[in-house]
Amino acid sequence: MDQIHSNIVYEISDTTNPQTCDGLVTNKPNTSLMVMVADCIPIVFYDPIQKAIGVAHAGRKGTFENISKNIVKKMEDLYKSDPKHIEVTFGPSIQKCCYEVSNEIANYTAKYFGKEFVDGRYIDLQSINKQQLLQCGILQNNITLSKTCTKCNNAPYFSYRKEKSCGRFAGIIHLK
Repeated sequence: MDQIHSNIVYEISDTTNPQTCDGLVTNKPNTSLMVMVADCIPIVFYDPIQKAIGVAHAGRKGTFENISKNIVKKMEDLYKSDPKHIEVTFGPSIQKCCYEVSNEIANYTAKYFGKEFVDGRYIDLQSINKQQLLQCGILQNNITLSKTCTKCNNAPYFSYRKEKSCGRFAGIIHLK
């Protein structure tokens, strides 16, 4: 993917080669999907019943534009996935302890997502994505969150907030 901080999701088939997006889904056997991050949330999706997978690059903009919901909807529409069966894992990312934003963004977050996701100027993107997934019908027990903050503990992870000139790490899922 050429990730652009959006909510755009493409299906990977035998003929697709997406140029710009922040989410991918497929049901093609022997296919891997990868998302690259350096503070944003790498989210991987797996439907063991319909044999479908997805990945999302969930930064602030993608989260605010509900990238997680778009992945679930695409899996429902294309593969008849039932959200109750989809398993979701969040990889390491910047956590609420370190994700400081402007007053304007903190106020926007509190107004549109809830005050529980804001502590002063710190916001909790993981919990916002989790809430969006629960609203889609994903079961609480099917959501796994990483507790690793990429800014507090960037080894072996990268943090753009900690060091602007840094690498990226990947969230990868493979469908056998």
